[in-house]
Amino acid sequence: MPEPVPLGRPTVGEEELAAVAEVFASGWLAGAGPACRRFEQRFAAATGTAHALATSSCGAALFLGLRVLGVRPGDEVIVGDYTFPATGHAVRQAGATPVFADVRPDSFAADPASVEALVTPRTVGILAVDVAGQPGDFDAYRAIADRHGLWLFEDAACSAGATYRGRPAGSLADLAAFSFHGRKGITAGEGGALVSDRADLIEHARKLHTYGIAPALSREGELTIPEFDELGWNFRLSDVQAAILRVQLDRLPRLLAARRAVAKRYSDAFAGLPGVSVPAELPDREHPWQAYLLLLGSGRDEAIAKLRARGIQCTFGTYASHLQPVYGPQEPRPVSAELFRRHLALPMHADLTDEQVERVVESVREVVGEL
Repeated sequence: MPEPVPLGRPTVGEEELAAVAEVFASGWLAGAGPACRRFEQRFAAATGTAHALATSSCGAALFLGLRVLGVRPGDEVIVGDYTFPATGHAVRQAGATPVFADVRPDSFAADPASVEALVTPRTVGILAVDVAGQPGDFDAYRAIADRHGLWLFEDAACSAGATYRGRPAGSLADLAAFSFHGRKGITAGEGGALVSDRADLIEHARKLHTYGIAPALSREGELTIPEFDELGWNFRLSDVQAAILRVQLDRLPRLLAARRAVAKRYSDAFAGLPGVSVPAELPDREHPWQAYLLLLGSGRDEAIAKLRARGIQCTFGTYASHLQPVYGPQEPRPVSAELFRRHLALPMHADLTDEQVERVVESVREVVGEL
């Protein structure tokens, strides 16, 4: 059998190694150092925001964002249901209750009508997820937030390079959190970032991500002995990872173009295939294609087994959060539950060859025909 076609693969090379060598030579490998600050400046500009904070993960960025927004026990946060549970977990970790909104069947993001219906006197904000990287209906979310006096937070974990009505992902809400996990559009293996136009939120998060004091880089010069007046955590990104990410930002346009080309080939090949629906790129958005989610009419689990037997790495889409036991009994969210049951994630990364794409296409056509 030929080599497996990987589900995801980072695009890294000599440029990243050279950037890491520079950090080694500098002597500052720890977190929140000069390389982090340079990356933060670049990433803020790339996301159309004024400020960025590099973090150890997107989960850390989500949690810090909720903390600086003032979330506390007894609060409710409306969360798009179709998402990796890191989103709901962050709300729970901040002491609040996630209330899951059902999603649109085309974008997979929170349906504004469902969001509006879930607002109660305990609701403090909306945490909207860009599923597979494509932003949701942020103008509608903002209108709901403004109408009810709520904040708006973008879970942009998958969204580097995406746009909504001409605006970059990250600039669509009061805060946004990104992931740099290995399957994301740009990666350092792990890592995350929090971005905003509000200096007060980012600076508070910066303090909390270093145990509740100003990071060491901010305290150079005269001896100062910081006092701990607020509980914080160690959520810093290392300077080694930040150096990798600066190179990845340079690569981003090429990485996006490669992913978009693969997505087009998939969609062209599967359009009209019985029992299959291709994902939509909505006309007012640019999709970064962090994942390509094919919707099968039936037999999704059988299809995964058959494709894996042919060497095509694939998996389910993401989670219908309301079905996860950690959140306890929840009201049904039928659209999200159906997507969870039927979505198939195909190989998607910037290094897929023409031969690999053709192999995926042929294998999917064969397998679907056998279901």
